[in-house]
Amino acid sequence: MKRKSKRRPKVKGDCIFPPVIPTSELPNLRFKRDSLAETAVREYVESKARDEKVTHAERLATEYVLGQKYDGWDVWTDKARYWAIAPMMNLYSQGLFPSLDYAISFHIGLTARIRSEPDPGVERMEQALLPSAWRKWEQAVEALTEAEEAEDFQAVGMRCRESLVAMVKAAARPEMVPAGATAPKRGDVAGWCNLIANQVAHGSSASEVRGYLKAVSSSGWALVNWLTHSSSAARTDGSLAVELTQHIVSTFGTALFRQLRGIPDRCPTCGSYKIGLRGDPRHPETEPRLGCQACGWSEDRTPVDN
Repeated sequence: MKRKSKRRPKVKGDCIFPPVIPTSELPNLRFKRDSLAETAVREYVESKARDEKVTHAERLATEYVLGQKYDGWDVWTDKARYWAIAPMMNLYSQGLFPSLDYAISFHIGLTARIRSEPDPGVERMEQALLPSAWRKWEQAVEALTEAEEAEDFQAVGMRCRESLVAMVKAAARPEMVPAGATAPKRGDVAGWCNLIANQVAHGSSASEVRGYLKAVSSSGWALVNWLTHSSSAARTDGSLAVELTQHIVSTFGTALFRQLRGIPDRCPTCGSYKIGLRGDPRHPETEPRLGCQACGWSEDRTPVDN
Protein backbone atom coordinates (compact mmCIF):
# COMPACT_ATOMS: atom_id res chain seq x y z
CA MET A 1 0.00 0.00 0.00
CA LYS A 2 1.54 3.24 -1.09
CA ARG A 3 1.66 6.09 1.32
CA LYS A 4 0.45 9.35 0.09
CA SER A 5 3.25 11.84 -0.02
CA LYS A 6 2.59 14.99 1.84
CA ARG A 7 2.76 18.01 -0.28
CA ARG A 8 4.86 20.84 0.98
CA PRO A 9 2.89 23.99 1.38
CA LYS A 10 3.58 26.57 -1.20
CA VAL A 11 5.44 29.59 0.01
CA LYS A 12 3.63 32.74 -0.72
CA GLY A 13 5.70 35.56 -2.05
CA ASP A 14 9.35 35.60 -3.16
CA CYS A 15 12.04 33.49 -1.48
CA ILE A 16 14.56 35.97 -0.09
CA PHE A 17 18.08 35.03 1.03
CA PRO A 18 19.49 37.18 3.83
CA PRO A 19 22.15 39.61 2.55
CA VAL A 20 25.86 39.08 3.19
CA ILE A 21 26.97 40.81 6.38
CA PRO A 22 29.39 43.65 5.55
CA THR A 23 32.87 42.96 6.88
CA SER A 24 32.80 46.35 8.60
CA GLU A 25 29.99 45.03 10.84
CA LEU A 26 31.66 41.71 11.76
CA PRO A 27 33.72 43.08 14.68
CA ASN A 28 30.51 44.22 16.41
CA LEU A 29 29.00 40.73 16.11
CA ARG A 30 31.87 38.83 17.74
CA PHE A 31 31.47 37.67 21.33
CA LYS A 32 35.17 37.81 22.29
CA ARG A 33 37.36 40.50 20.82
CA ASP A 34 40.90 41.57 21.71
CA SER A 35 40.79 45.16 20.52
CA LEU A 36 44.43 45.98 21.30
CA ALA A 37 45.80 42.93 19.48
CA GLU A 38 43.43 43.52 16.58
CA THR A 39 44.56 47.14 16.24
CA ALA A 40 48.19 46.03 16.17
CA VAL A 41 47.43 43.51 13.42
CA ARG A 42 45.51 46.08 11.37
CA GLU A 43 48.33 48.63 11.63
CA TYR A 44 50.95 46.03 10.70
CA VAL A 45 49.04 44.81 7.64
CA GLU A 46 48.39 48.33 6.38
CA SER A 47 52.08 49.21 6.89
CA LYS A 48 53.09 46.26 4.69
CA ALA A 49 50.24 46.32 2.14
CA ARG A 50 50.37 50.08 1.89
CA ASP A 51 47.81 50.52 -0.89
CA GLU A 52 45.25 48.34 0.89
CA LYS A 53 42.77 49.01 3.69
CA VAL A 54 41.97 46.36 6.30
CA THR A 55 38.24 45.69 6.46
CA HIS A 56 38.26 42.76 8.88
CA ALA A 57 40.73 41.01 11.20
CA GLU A 58 39.83 38.01 13.33
CA ARG A 59 42.01 35.64 15.37
CA LEU A 60 41.18 32.09 14.27
CA ALA A 61 43.87 29.98 15.94
CA THR A 62 46.29 29.94 18.86
CA GLU A 63 49.06 27.35 19.03
CA TYR A 64 51.68 26.69 21.70
CA VAL A 65 54.97 25.26 20.42
CA LEU A 66 57.90 24.70 22.79
CA GLY A 67 56.43 27.20 25.23
CA GLN A 68 55.89 29.90 22.60
CA LYS A 69 52.41 31.17 21.79
CA TYR A 70 51.51 31.73 18.13
CA ASP A 71 48.36 33.55 16.98
CA GLY A 72 46.91 33.13 13.50
CA TRP A 73 44.71 35.96 12.19
CA ASP A 74 42.36 35.98 9.22
CA VAL A 75 42.76 39.43 7.67
CA TRP A 76 40.59 40.86 4.89
CA THR A 77 41.53 43.97 2.98
CA ASP A 78 39.72 45.79 0.20
CA LYS A 79 41.94 43.93 -2.30
CA ALA A 80 43.12 40.63 -0.84
CA ARG A 81 42.98 38.19 2.05
CA TYR A 82 45.90 37.20 4.27
CA TRP A 83 46.99 35.18 7.26
CA ALA A 84 48.84 37.32 9.82
CA ILE A 85 50.83 35.18 12.25
CA ALA A 86 52.63 36.43 15.36
CA PRO A 87 55.03 36.76 17.17
CA MET A 88 57.59 38.08 14.70
CA MET A 89 54.48 38.97 12.74
CA ASN A 90 54.45 38.17 9.05
CA LEU A 91 51.86 38.14 6.26
CA TYR A 92 50.98 35.14 4.12
CA SER A 93 48.67 35.39 1.11
CA GLN A 94 45.74 33.00 1.42
CA GLY A 95 46.07 32.46 -2.32
CA LEU A 96 49.49 30.89 -1.75
CA PHE A 97 48.76 29.45 1.71
CA PRO A 98 45.13 28.26 1.67
CA SER A 99 45.57 26.38 4.99
CA LEU A 100 46.13 28.35 8.20
CA ASP A 101 47.60 25.26 9.89
CA TYR A 102 50.22 24.93 7.15
CA ALA A 103 50.95 28.68 7.28
CA ILE A 104 51.58 28.46 11.04
CA SER A 105 53.96 25.52 10.54
CA PHE A 106 55.82 27.47 7.85
CA HIS A 107 55.98 30.57 10.09
CA ILE A 108 57.37 28.59 13.04
CA GLY A 109 60.12 27.15 10.86
CA LEU A 110 60.92 30.55 9.37
CA THR A 111 61.11 32.32 12.73
CA ALA A 112 63.25 29.52 14.18
CA ARG A 113 65.81 30.11 11.45
CA ILE A 114 65.67 33.88 11.96
CA ARG A 115 66.16 33.51 15.71
CA SER A 116 69.21 31.34 15.11
CA GLU A 117 70.95 34.31 13.46
CA PRO A 118 73.12 36.56 15.65
CA ASP A 119 71.02 39.33 17.19
CA PRO A 120 72.89 42.28 18.72
CA GLY A 121 69.77 43.28 20.63
CA VAL A 122 69.99 46.98 19.71
CA GLU A 123 68.28 49.12 17.10
CA ARG A 124 69.78 49.24 13.61
CA MET A 125 70.53 52.95 13.96
CA GLU A 126 72.68 52.16 16.98
CA GLN A 127 74.36 49.25 15.19
CA ALA A 128 75.29 51.64 12.38
CA LEU A 129 77.35 53.66 14.86
CA LEU A 130 79.75 50.72 15.43
CA PRO A 131 79.38 48.55 12.29
CA SER A 132 82.81 46.92 12.41
CA ALA A 133 82.46 45.98 16.09
CA TRP A 134 79.07 44.33 15.48
CA ARG A 135 80.36 42.51 12.39
CA LYS A 136 83.22 41.03 14.43
CA TRP A 137 80.78 40.06 17.17
CA GLU A 138 78.56 38.24 14.65
CA GLN A 139 81.64 36.35 13.46
CA ALA A 140 82.28 35.35 17.08
CA VAL A 141 78.74 34.00 17.39
CA GLU A 142 79.13 32.00 14.17
CA ALA A 143 82.48 30.63 15.36
CA LEU A 144 80.94 29.59 18.68
CA THR A 145 78.11 27.77 16.90
CA GLU A 146 80.58 25.62 14.97
CA ALA A 147 83.22 25.26 17.71
CA GLU A 148 84.15 21.81 19.00
CA GLU A 149 87.75 21.87 20.21
CA ALA A 150 89.73 24.20 22.48
CA GLU A 151 91.36 25.84 19.48
CA ASP A 152 87.90 26.72 18.14
CA PHE A 153 86.95 28.42 21.40
CA GLN A 154 90.24 30.32 21.34
CA ALA A 155 89.16 31.64 17.93
CA VAL A 156 85.91 32.81 19.53
CA GLY A 157 87.97 34.79 22.03
CA MET A 158 89.99 36.31 19.18
CA ARG A 159 86.81 37.47 17.39
CA CYS A 160 85.50 39.00 20.62
CA ARG A 161 88.83 40.73 21.14
CA GLU A 162 88.69 42.15 17.61
CA SER A 163 85.14 43.36 18.26
CA LEU A 164 86.18 45.36 21.31
CA VAL A 165 89.21 46.80 19.49
CA ALA A 166 86.94 47.87 16.62
CA MET A 167 84.55 49.51 19.09
CA VAL A 168 87.35 51.57 20.63
CA LYS A 169 88.77 52.60 17.25
CA ALA A 170 85.35 53.88 16.18
CA ALA A 171 84.52 55.65 19.46
CA ALA A 172 87.86 57.08 20.59
CA ARG A 173 88.48 60.79 20.03
CA PRO A 174 91.67 62.81 20.72
CA GLU A 175 89.67 65.36 22.74
CA MET A 176 88.81 62.63 25.27
CA VAL A 177 92.41 62.62 26.50
CA PRO A 178 92.90 65.09 29.39
CA ALA A 179 95.29 67.94 28.81
CA GLY A 180 98.87 66.96 29.56
CA ALA A 181 98.07 63.21 29.60
CA THR A 182 99.41 60.63 27.17
CA ALA A 183 96.80 58.99 24.94
CA PRO A 184 96.47 55.20 25.28
CA LYS A 185 97.63 53.06 22.40
CA ARG A 186 94.99 52.28 19.77
CA GLY A 187 94.75 48.68 20.97
CA ASP A 188 94.50 49.59 24.67
CA VAL A 189 90.80 48.81 25.05
CA ALA A 190 90.66 49.19 28.82
CA GLY A 191 92.46 52.54 28.72
CA TRP A 192 90.27 54.00 26.00
CA CYS A 193 87.09 52.66 27.60
CA ASN A 194 87.96 54.61 30.74
CA LEU A 195 88.22 57.80 28.68
CA ILE A 196 85.04 57.05 26.73
CA ALA A 197 83.16 56.39 29.98
CA ASN A 198 84.32 59.76 31.33
CA GLN A 199 82.91 61.38 28.19
CA VAL A 200 79.51 59.67 27.95
CA ALA A 201 78.82 59.46 31.70
CA HIS A 202 80.32 62.65 33.09
CA GLY A 203 79.34 64.49 36.24
CA SER A 204 78.65 63.45 39.81
CA SER A 205 75.12 62.20 39.03
CA ALA A 206 76.54 59.58 36.64
CA SER A 207 79.36 58.33 38.85
CA GLU A 208 77.81 54.87 39.32
CA VAL A 209 77.20 54.46 35.58
CA ARG A 210 80.70 55.66 34.81
CA GLY A 211 82.18 53.23 37.30
CA TYR A 212 80.17 50.35 35.87
CA LEU A 213 81.25 51.08 32.29
CA LYS A 214 84.87 51.09 33.35
CA ALA A 215 84.57 47.91 35.41
CA VAL A 216 82.67 45.83 32.86
CA SER A 217 84.96 46.85 29.98
CA SER A 218 88.09 46.10 32.01
CA SER A 219 86.88 42.65 33.13
CA GLY A 220 85.54 41.84 29.66
CA TRP A 221 88.81 42.76 28.00
CA ALA A 222 90.72 40.57 30.47
CA LEU A 223 88.35 37.64 29.83
CA VAL A 224 88.57 37.65 26.03
CA ASN A 225 92.36 37.96 26.16
CA TRP A 226 92.51 34.96 28.50
CA LEU A 227 90.19 32.94 26.25
CA THR A 228 92.34 33.72 23.20
CA HIS A 229 95.32 31.95 24.77
CA SER A 230 93.60 29.31 26.95
CA SER A 231 94.41 25.71 25.98
CA SER A 232 91.62 24.47 28.26
CA ALA A 233 88.86 26.69 26.86
CA ALA A 234 85.38 25.15 26.74
CA ARG A 235 82.00 26.07 25.29
CA THR A 236 80.85 27.79 28.48
CA ASP A 237 83.91 30.07 28.29
CA GLY A 238 83.13 30.96 24.69
CA SER A 239 79.47 31.64 25.50
CA LEU A 240 80.45 33.91 28.39
CA ALA A 241 82.89 35.84 26.19
CA VAL A 242 80.30 36.33 23.44
CA GLU A 243 77.62 37.50 25.86
CA LEU A 244 79.97 39.85 27.70
CA THR A 245 81.28 41.33 24.45
CA GLN A 246 77.72 41.93 23.25
CA HIS A 247 76.89 43.67 26.52
CA ILE A 248 79.96 45.93 26.38
CA VAL A 249 79.46 46.97 22.76
CA SER A 250 75.73 47.56 23.21
CA THR A 251 76.17 49.50 26.48
CA PHE A 252 78.90 51.78 25.17
CA GLY A 253 77.17 52.08 21.80
CA THR A 254 73.87 53.12 23.35
CA ALA A 255 75.59 55.72 25.54
CA LEU A 256 77.47 57.14 22.55
CA PHE A 257 74.34 57.13 20.41
CA ARG A 258 72.27 59.00 22.98
CA GLN A 259 75.02 61.59 23.36
CA LEU A 260 75.50 62.10 19.62
CA ARG A 261 71.76 62.32 18.95
CA GLY A 262 71.15 64.56 21.96
CA ILE A 263 68.58 62.21 23.53
CA PRO A 264 67.75 63.38 27.07
CA ASP A 265 67.33 60.97 29.96
CA ARG A 266 63.78 62.24 30.68
CA CYS A 267 60.90 63.68 28.68
CA PRO A 268 61.03 67.50 28.73
CA THR A 269 57.23 67.63 29.06
CA CYS A 270 56.17 64.96 31.56
CA GLY A 271 59.52 63.87 33.04
CA SER A 272 59.08 60.20 32.03
CA TYR A 273 62.10 58.03 31.31
CA LYS A 274 60.21 56.36 28.42
CA ILE A 275 61.86 58.56 25.85
CA GLY A 276 63.83 57.65 22.75
CA LEU A 277 63.69 57.46 18.97
CA ARG A 278 60.30 56.24 17.77
CA GLY A 279 59.45 55.23 14.20
CA ASP A 280 56.15 55.33 12.33
CA PRO A 281 55.00 51.75 11.49
CA ARG A 282 52.91 53.09 8.61
CA HIS A 283 55.94 54.82 7.07
CA PRO A 284 58.99 52.67 7.92
CA GLU A 285 61.14 54.50 5.38
CA THR A 286 61.00 57.73 7.40
CA GLU A 287 63.65 58.51 10.00
CA PRO A 288 62.56 57.90 13.62
CA ARG A 289 61.91 61.01 15.72
CA LEU A 290 62.60 61.73 19.35
CA GLY A 291 59.43 60.99 21.31
CA CYS A 292 57.93 60.01 24.66
CA GLN A 293 55.92 56.84 25.07
CA ALA A 294 54.21 58.11 28.23
CA CYS A 295 52.67 61.43 27.12
CA GLY A 296 52.97 61.24 23.34
CA TRP A 297 55.33 64.20 23.05
CA SER A 298 57.67 64.27 20.06
CA GLU A 299 59.96 66.78 18.40
CA ASP A 300 57.14 68.03 16.18
CA ARG A 301 54.05 67.17 18.21
CA THR A 302 52.41 68.37 21.43
CA PRO A 303 51.66 65.95 24.31
CA VAL A 304 48.49 63.88 24.32
CA ASP A 305 46.17 64.39 27.31
CA ASN A 306 45.18 61.17 29.07
